[in-house]
Amino acid sequence: MIMFRLLIRCLLIALALLAAATTHAQVLSTQTEALARAFPNAPKIQRRTLFLTEEQTQAVAKLAQTNVESKLVTFYVDSTGTGPTGFAFFDKNMVRTKEEILMIVLNLDGSIRTVEILAFYEPLDYLPPPRWLKLFQAKFLSADLWPNRDLHAITGATLSVHAVTFSVRKILATYQVALAPSAKTVLINSPREQQ
Repeated sequence: MIMFRLLIRCLLIALALLAAATTHAQVLSTQTEALARAFPNAPKIQRRTLFLTEEQTQAVAKLAQTNVESKLVTFYVDSTGTGPTGFAFFDKNMVRTKEEILMIVLNLDGSIRTVEILAFYEPLDYLPPPRWLKLFQAKFLSADLWPNRDLHAITGATLSVHAVTFSVRKILATYQVALAPSAKTVLINSPREQQ
């Protein structure tokens, strides 16, 4: 009986240590910090809001091969004397049972400048490393922009990799459908600007 109680205590201690070891990250970077990295030389960063039509929403979903949860898209543009140099989008999605928040920055030609994870609420074991996120740089939306094609898979972080990929594809499709020079958009300037 004493051995049984000792075994139970050891198991409880092991479980407590295991729970402590799989800590959850919260915010890895604020939106303000991320925008400063995205547009380091911008004197002003403007927030813009885009309203997708039903037709645009369906086109984005078809191109991205994922669901579009909202027709309202908010993004940020650096405001320089010569015009914008890129677009920064923030996207929130579900990884496994908890959310992550990404910043996806596009160049004016629609290619990816950078992808960052700003908040990750799953255990850190599932967090894709920055070197994997760099695989997106300079890529456009294509049929091969998937794990095990243009992107390497990560053992133990399969759901995270797919969640990031779906977000990136959705943003790239949104750009193609609504922001590319040939797209017709319903765009309003937001009065809120980052300094």
